[in-house]
Amino acid sequence: MDKVNNLLFLCVANSARSQMAEGLARHIFGDALLVQSAGSAPSRVNPYAIKAMAELGISLESHRSKSVQDIDPQSVDLVITLCAEEVCPLFLSDAQRLHWPLQDPDRKNETLSEEERLTHFRTTRDEIEERLEALKEKMNL
Repeated sequence: MDKVNNLLFLCVANSARSQMAEGLARHIFGDALLVQSAGSAPSRVNPYAIKAMAELGISLESHRSKSVQDIDPQSVDLVITLCAEEVCPLFLSDAQRLHWPLQDPDRKNETLSEEERLTHFRTTRDEIEERLEALKEKMNL
């Protein structure tokens, strides 16, 4: 893997997976990388993502959902797409790419209790954290 200074997480709504990944990456990498997230159909930051991250002491309260079109392709060295069952946004650049297919933790089509829904967010959060820790090791940061 080439040197990475700027990291972009992409998913569709930029509301859950990519927002949690952005918060975790900023926590794990600190000032070593510029971290951004965006989506092809931005909406809002999911309240369950905010809750799941707050459990780790990471606040997403000031985050907002952003469009991939607002990201300067020249500012990105590595793109990590987080879509599983849906079509991930395209990001036209020469950036290195990784794909981490993670199911949308919101499970909009399932009837779940608040606790069950939050459990899916925790599982996704923990999976992203594991992958970011492995990436940090691989990048020797």
